[in-house]
Amino acid sequence: MGKPRLRHLAIFASNPKRVAEFYVKVFDMELVNISATGKAYFVSDGHINLAILPHTVEGSAARGLNHFGFEVEDQAEIQRRMVAEGYEGLAARPADRPYAEQRGADPEGNMFDISQKGFQVTKASAA
Repeated sequence: MGKPRLRHLAIFASNPKRVAEFYVKVFDMELVNISATGKAYFVSDGHINLAILPHTVEGSAARGLNHFGFEVEDQAEIQRRMVAEGYEGLAARPADRPYAEQRGADPEGNMFDISQKGFQVTKASAA
């Protein structure tokens, strides 16, 4: 059996359409589906799918998750796109973070890291 791979994440949002449009415009993700109700949006980078689900007062889960990460070729271009769309730009992460150089947030405050170095596996140091 092959190694299981992460294929999708799901976040709750008050305005799933707006959040989906953010990921399409800023990260070139593709809108791959809209639910039959028109309330849930699904975008993909071709490897990982992101389900953006409607958050309602009837729901029991909180919005979002802690954060997730994108590997990008050009951090400056992501910064430019975010500002062009009217969003706050990226912030530098501490230098001791092995996976991310910058952090940003989508329209509802869901945080993401971006890295040009990549998210390769690193070994933990012995304590």
